[in-house]
Amino acid sequence: MTRLVAPPGAANARTVGAIVAAALLALAVPGITRAGAPQAAELVVTDATIYIADASHRRVQALAVGGGRILYAGSTAGAAAWIGPHTRVEHLGGRLVLPGLVDSHIHPIDIVDLDVCDLASEARSLRELSDFVRACIERYRPAPGEWLNVHEWNYTNGNQPDAANPTLRAALDRASTRVKIQLLGNDGHHGAFNSVALAAAKNAAGATVGFSSATLAKDFAAYADWVGVDEHGEPNGAVNEDARSALNPETSVYDDLAQVLKAPARITERLNSVGITAMLDAAVAPEGLAVYDKLLAENKLTVRANLAQYYDPEQFRRADGQVDYDAMVGKAKAVRSRYADNPLLRADTVKLFADGVLEGNPFAVPPTMPNAASLKPFLQPIFGVDRRGRPTVKGYVDTASALCAGVRARPPEDVAQFMHEHGFHPAQCAIYSGRLQHDRGVILEFVKRFHLAGFNLHIHAIGDTAVRTSVDALEAARAADGVVTRDGLAHVQLADSADIARIGRNHLYVAFTFAWIDVDLDYDLTVIPFIQRVQGNGYAALHVPGSYYEAHAYPVRSIQKAGGILVAGSDAPVETRDPRPFVNMARALVRRLPGQPSLNAAEEVSIRDVLDAYTINGARFLGREQDAGSLEVGKSADFIVLDQDILQLAARGQADQIAATSVLQTWFMGREVYRRPTPAAR
Repeated sequence: MTRLVAPPGAANARTVGAIVAAALLALAVPGITRAGAPQAAELVVTDATIYIADASHRRVQALAVGGGRILYAGSTAGAAAWIGPHTRVEHLGGRLVLPGLVDSHIHPIDIVDLDVCDLASEARSLRELSDFVRACIERYRPAPGEWLNVHEWNYTNGNQPDAANPTLRAALDRASTRVKIQLLGNDGHHGAFNSVALAAAKNAAGATVGFSSATLAKDFAAYADWVGVDEHGEPNGAVNEDARSALNPETSVYDDLAQVLKAPARITERLNSVGITAMLDAAVAPEGLAVYDKLLAENKLTVRANLAQYYDPEQFRRADGQVDYDAMVGKAKAVRSRYADNPLLRADTVKLFADGVLEGNPFAVPPTMPNAASLKPFLQPIFGVDRRGRPTVKGYVDTASALCAGVRARPPEDVAQFMHEHGFHPAQCAIYSGRLQHDRGVILEFVKRFHLAGFNLHIHAIGDTAVRTSVDALEAARAADGVVTRDGLAHVQLADSADIARIGRNHLYVAFTFAWIDVDLDYDLTVIPFIQRVQGNGYAALHVPGSYYEAHAYPVRSIQKAGGILVAGSDAPVETRDPRPFVNMARALVRRLPGQPSLNAAEEVSIRDVLDAYTINGARFLGREQDAGSLEVGKSADFIVLDQDILQLAARGQADQIAATSVLQTWFMGREVYRRPTPAAR
């Protein structure tokens, strides 16, 4: 038998919340006070279009607020009775009011704009990239041997090689051969390094042996799938996932924690400026807790924050090679207890990465393969370059051929001669299905142990194997104790139909970053040719109706129809530090960039669906539905005022225009925490 339980520490808060809600509901009914009329409210919002986000999707014209909670939601005429001599009245002239938004997957500590070398996700050729990094070295002047971290590198768009810059490594060497350079991919999974940085790699014994073809075969064999190589098997500069930690011991979950700690209120200011009043910090390392402690101490935590604690199982391996699950669970319990009585901060969720990402590198020779795990072996496309310098698919390696069987048995000594004779690199004879971030057994045991300890599980799952493994783990964990917690998956870029149905049956929450759901041919060339056969590089070649990728990429509507629960996560600072909720909303409705075709329009959802994802569904996901997620009487007065009516835009078939929406005001617990500056003030 399955039972639904609240996360540990939540029962008392919910009981109190229910009592408060009932009391305030009574106050909201005219005629029940001793004076026979409603009490005067502290704030009345009137002459507005207010989207309640309740089960019937009601719209009203006015709100009355007192004690940080909603006392009344109804007509403008009804709200007049709540106005007293000291009531603040906001006449909104018909503006749309929504509940405060819930970002269900964000990395807030890294959304602050910093004075750092920052590529801002702009596409650059390798020559342009080299010039930019050189300019950063001149500006920030790191000493020889020190690190220069280059933020927000766009690893899928641009990066075209030339004769002087054939690889990332060569381009970064051109920028400096004395400073250690690290490009930080704008997804948190990719990286690139110059030669002096590659030479700094330390093996498990702590010896500096560097990355090379020899050490990748021996000292760093476990990382080999995550390191890009050139035609000679030497590192080409691309180093992804955990392999980066061997190069830079200072590699952290956070880009620049020290700078953020100087003024952490910039985080909440940015969140409030785009209407976010609740969030899940999707990967909180122990050192990140200092940011939240400082926000609390300074009374600047103007969002409800749930923390998904992050512990890497690979960092908890004992001398015998076994993972110390008890140590991880013990640390997580201590942090959960630390914030158990805090109304704004919870740490009852744990994060796990089931896999990496699906992008390969068509410009590399041999092409760098995707590293997320795939249910079927990845294809081995043979890439060329078109007249505009874009990759194009010329054909595919037949990995089942006798030629490839021979290569796998005995690699050719003369790689150049082999490439001249056959037109592809011999390494492309490999049969490769990517890899999970951890052994399947580790993933299942991790999820079970934390589930038994009463934590919600939040799992990064990009590829179809990771999605399947994650659902396997959650089903097994729930079966182990009969408890259903608020478990969720993040991203779900590719999911098999059978697993979509299982997500639905288990009523899992799925945090989609809707802004990623579009047709971008440069990006698509880094993914689709490895999954299904493509000839060329145009839209028709990449987006074949009914093909596996087209039908199973970001299956939003299918998951909702199956019974999964949609929530919205920006994943900022991935791609951009801006959480951009209204770009996400627009993309959920149309799944396309303006003027471009859609990525499988059958998976579009409605404006109500996406608003539910950003409000009441998100609040339920965080266990905050008693306080937040809708503007019902008794709940916290968390609401935002918009500069345009996105409901009307969707109704008129102008969903693309939702992306340009701005927040005029944000209110949290009945207090104004953001107001858009006037043009003069700007």
